[in-house]
Amino acid sequence: MKYAICNETFENWEHDRICGFVRAAGYQGLELAPFTLADRITNVSSAMRAKLKKEAEAEGVKIIGLHWLLAKTEGFCLTSPDLQIRTATANYLVELAKACQELGGTILVLGSPAQRRIPLGFTKEQATEFAVDALKRTIDGISKAGVMLCLEPLSPPDADFINTASEGLEILEKINHPNYCLHLDVKAMSTEPEPTTEVIRKYIGKTGHFHANDSNLRGPGFGNVDFVPIFHALLEKKYAGWVSVEVFDYKPDPETIATQSIAYMKDCEMKARNLLPNSLR
Repeated sequence: MKYAICNETFENWEHDRICGFVRAAGYQGLELAPFTLADRITNVSSAMRAKLKKEAEAEGVKIIGLHWLLAKTEGFCLTSPDLQIRTATANYLVELAKACQELGGTILVLGSPAQRRIPLGFTKEQATEFAVDALKRTIDGISKAGVMLCLEPLSPPDADFINTASEGLEILEKINHPNYCLHLDVKAMSTEPEPTTEVIRKYIGKTGHFHANDSNLRGPGFGNVDFVPIFHALLEKKYAGWVSVEVFDYKPDPETIATQSIAYMKDCEMKARNLLPNSLR
């Protein structure tokens, strides 16, 4: 498994300090939230992007991509009935793709539930049409940047649109482009009608990225979710992407979250491998 962690976990830490700590803890990758860098990604210069990439590489860490793409921004909405807003949203997603490329990453995780709600007075079907239109407007820029846009199903009440992997796949099939895929998140999958392991087995072939967390908003091993079956499903299906720790409850502190999460995941991975037939170990 390739392990990463999200940088917003380390609030107010300097980037190079984060990179050094997570590498020492055993992570190989770092996932960035754009709002930790600037109010908009377009305010992060190419020189600064190069500096962040260089600092990560100096510590032996790879910046794998961006998530929380539209968080803490204004004027963007994937499902807006207003064409100008959808176009602006698409253009900004392309800017995020360019930044991701310059940072050395290959993954954009499109969650941002506040910027994809079903508009008041419109149906889910209409919201789907708006979202597909906006995403199709990003195809050229996403392709040129060489990144994967990973559409993230999110559970209610956080989101009222794209709540399940099947709903995410429905949109992806309408876009029908190899640079667009699913993202799976353990917390979000906890509200799926099927067990988490079955969702993984069913959709991991269409999935480009994976977030590890607990349904209680904390890190792996900080709640009741058993990750041994989760890793067993990932290994069984030969998932080759990143497993990235993303938490929403930052207690007790970044150091504890990071070190205990990866220790727990590695232990679960080892146990899961022992359950596999020899041909898959």
